[in-house]
Amino acid sequence: MSVSLDVRALSVAYGKVEALHEASLVVPEGAIVTVIGPNGAGKTTLLSALMGLLPARGAVSYGGADISDRPVEGRVARGMCLVPERRELFGELRVEDNLLLGAFPRIQRGAKDVRSDLAEMYRRFPRLQERRSQLAGTLSGGERQMLALARALMARPRLLMLDEPSLGLAPRIVRDIFQIIADLKKTGVSILLVEQNARAALQVADYGYVLETGDIVLEGPASDLAANPKVIETYLGLA
Repeated sequence: MSVSLDVRALSVAYGKVEALHEASLVVPEGAIVTVIGPNGAGKTTLLSALMGLLPARGAVSYGGADISDRPVEGRVARGMCLVPERRELFGELRVEDNLLLGAFPRIQRGAKDVRSDLAEMYRRFPRLQERRSQLAGTLSGGERQMLALARALMARPRLLMLDEPSLGLAPRIVRDIFQIIADLKKTGVSILLVEQNARAALQVADYGYVLETGDIVLEGPASDLAANPKVIETYLGLA
């Protein structure tokens, strides 16, 4: 199986405090890989370093090329896309404007199929079509997460990185969001999913890593991690 993302011995420090210590992971093409762990484990730091938003030591290979020294713009241009924990929507703009902004780099390159992609997003996220003229800042939490996902997909990413997509959402909406993530696998996009909700993440993922205080302490097929006694007791709430 070909590899989308290959991370080797990645470390990030805030001053003298090391938030991520020699983390290594692999995301195969077309797979969903999850990183689970408690709040403060270094999960968001990991994603920020992979996008080039934080200085880091170690090696990051994407699509077979070393991108360790590439700036954020270069990584985005190669097909990497991050949906941050805070969603980072343009609240004063309409839903449809937010979606079109997701495709802006493609529009600059003269892409002619943006409108067909917009129609596809409305098919995949019917609630967004209902609210396409509504200001993004007036959406509910679940709708904002759907918009953040759809906006990212408008860029046609090859690697989609999701930071806590279930954060702050009601259980029913969490189920909807994770069903959408599972469905995205059918499109061929590779997904790196960072989550505190270990149960939901392991249900949709192919492979998983457990990150604790900056160190990857466990890894394996998602089904194996879900059956691991330590994971069950610590993250699934079943002693």
